[in-house]
Amino acid sequence: MSISPGDFALVRELSERHAGIVLDPGKEYLVEARLTPLARTLGFPDMSDLLAKARTPGQSALVARVVEAMTTNETSFFRDVLPFDVLRTTIIPALIEARRSQKRLNIWYCASSTGQEPYSVSMLLREHFPELQGWQLTQLATDISPQVLARARDGRYNSLEVNRGLPVNLLLKYFTKVDNDWQLNDEIRRMVRFEELNLVNVLPPMGPFDIVFLRNVMIYFDVPVKKQILSGVRRMLRPDGYLFLGAAETTLRLDDAFAREVNDRAGCYRLRRTAVAV
Repeated sequence: MSISPGDFALVRELSERHAGIVLDPGKEYLVEARLTPLARTLGFPDMSDLLAKARTPGQSALVARVVEAMTTNETSFFRDVLPFDVLRTTIIPALIEARRSQKRLNIWYCASSTGQEPYSVSMLLREHFPELQGWQLTQLATDISPQVLARARDGRYNSLEVNRGLPVNLLLKYFTKVDNDWQLNDEIRRMVRFEELNLVNVLPPMGPFDIVFLRNVMIYFDVPVKKQILSGVRRMLRPDGYLFLGAAETTLRLDDAFAREVNDRAGCYRLRRTAVAV
């Protein structure tokens, strides 16, 4: 069934208020595609009954499920390739040199979804920078969705997921075939800590971080939320740290403290020398 204008308005309001997601008119099809399966899973006759229940008092858990269903969890191993090449050839070597006396490196993945991004970096570090095994390496991966975080911690992926960007040699080295799925080994899984976090809320004290991955996240937010998130990230980024955004994202006209560098297509930014992280 098609979503009614009233139901669409409700989902728009909930998505923006709780997750900062902006659903423009014309996205009714997306709401239907996301909420119809949720309604069936939760035992409602259809989507309208699900949303009618969500309107009633005391349904915060159900509202959270609706908002979570509207979040986009598109991800893949070594997505877009170039950022990982820049990380391997330029950024990690530079940070190793800069942090050699401290032997400490902190990385934050702001919207980690089912874990492919942080696990891709973890495999890259194991493959190309064995000296980091003697360092204090902290990798924090956060997401709004408890369900996708549970999948990320489990580190189990189907054949379609491992065939999207994951080189065969890494698949055979770090994964074990289990029935129809592939299980990531414990060594790589232990390199990442997954925690629930809503970027739209006031961010708790974290960091400071040497690298922050905020890739393909801000495209779903309006300008005020984008500015808020970048401001929060800036406060937790080391003065000589690196911020990664998606190829279609930019800090331009959002936060003048950042400047793009390394490679235009890698989506890498650093704080300007005149910027003060507060």
